[in-house]
Amino acid sequence: MKILAFETSTEFCSVAIQLEETVIEKEVHAGQRHSEILLFMIQEILEEAKLTLQQIDGIAFGAGPGSFTGLRIACGVAQGLAYTTGVSVIRISTLEAVAQKIAKQKVIVALDARMGEIYHAAYQKVANHGWEIVSSPILCLPQQAPALSDTNINWHGCGSGFDVYHEELSSRYRKNLQQIHYDLHPHAKEIAQLALLHPGTDPVNATPIYLRNKVAMKENERQL
Repeated sequence: MKILAFETSTEFCSVAIQLEETVIEKEVHAGQRHSEILLFMIQEILEEAKLTLQQIDGIAFGAGPGSFTGLRIACGVAQGLAYTTGVSVIRISTLEAVAQKIAKQKVIVALDARMGEIYHAAYQKVANHGWEIVSSPILCLPQQAPALSDTNINWHGCGSGFDVYHEELSSRYRKNLQQIHYDLHPHAKEIAQLALLHPGTDPVNATPIYLRNKVAMKENERQL
């Protein structure tokens, strides 16, 4: 299986190609230039892998949660390329991608969602089958992050939420955490790896994963 993957849900833009046991990857700090550079990066990595788009077996993208604009860009490009080639699209959760990055047995992922909130989920690794959801992805305040029924100190925390809300999340999970892994964000490499374990879908059904319906508060809401 040859999987083309890309991830644009944060200020970083990354692309990767999964070739059997090898992954070719590229990443740049894009700021808000994802729409300008993503297709160029895809072309570059295809050339490096000595492949054409028609030789790709599947297209995977970081479906969210994350930046609304970034998710729409990734989704639109994935759909467009899939329609062109006739392959399926694999939606991968950005939270699961961060868990995959550290590959520990039990992982709590928190991504900074802005507006004082986090995107949160907890996973347990299942041999040869990827990740089992222990706590479903939600949007919440860091101090209200879901408690875990497993109170053993064998969980690993990761994601930008732990960078921004270190005190709140450390206090919330003081009975659970063995270690916190800082400065981690979703990357196309892990999106490509996880795509091998997830079913594909028709491009029309490959929609982003939104956990927040609003991106800004009105002035009167800020005063409440």
